[in-house]
Amino acid sequence: MFFCHSTELRDDFPELAAGVLFAVGITDSASVDAPIADLNTVAGARLAKGPEGEMPEIQAWRRAFSRMGLKPTQYRCASEALLRRFRQENALPRLHPLVDLCNAVSMAFAIPVAVFDVAGITGNLEVRHATGKETYLTFSGQTEHPEAREVIFADDAGQAHARRWTNRQSGLSAVRDETKGVLIVAEAMHASAPADIRKLVETLAGHLGAIWPVTPKAAILDRASPRFEF
Repeated sequence: MFFCHSTELRDDFPELAAGVLFAVGITDSASVDAPIADLNTVAGARLAKGPEGEMPEIQAWRRAFSRMGLKPTQYRCASEALLRRFRQENALPRLHPLVDLCNAVSMAFAIPVAVFDVAGITGNLEVRHATGKETYLTFSGQTEHPEAREVIFADDAGQAHARRWTNRQSGLSAVRDETKGVLIVAEAMHASAPADIRKLVETLAGHLGAIWPVTPKAAILDRASPRFEF
């Protein structure tokens, strides 16, 4: 199996920086309270200086959404949605230790982080434009069809695992209590994205190795190395 971005998408968004991790051995019984508290402190300090909409990481994704024909304040990237909720409620609901950890990392870096249960993925996974024939399963169990040219995470079976790029993931590959193998993808567009993505991947890999009995496989993707095999 491999993960990549389509050549067309990289041509449209040459500023894209991406980092990926793969790990097997995740459990739902780990404690992530300590790293989440530290990461939330970082996110809180950033929000104390100004709302999430003023952060360069979020502004870059808003520009990307506008270029995709989406209204940025109607469809927000995942990190903006998390920061917005954290600013309003000072906490996020707990879902699964890995998801909770990745959400905290996403907020601390203001960078979208997607987590997929690889058991729900058929074949390879590519971020590309939709044809309009793909299927997307919502968390409530409903089936949708992304519009043609919408940016999605699509597998070889034509299943969309995320809609509007970094806006909404699918229930099909959502992390659950029985999840063992995961693919984690972080993507950014701002000026310092390459360095920040590398730091994010190193931070997340360190936490994964310290919390679970796993040795994550990680990589930074670019035009020279666009594919991650897992």
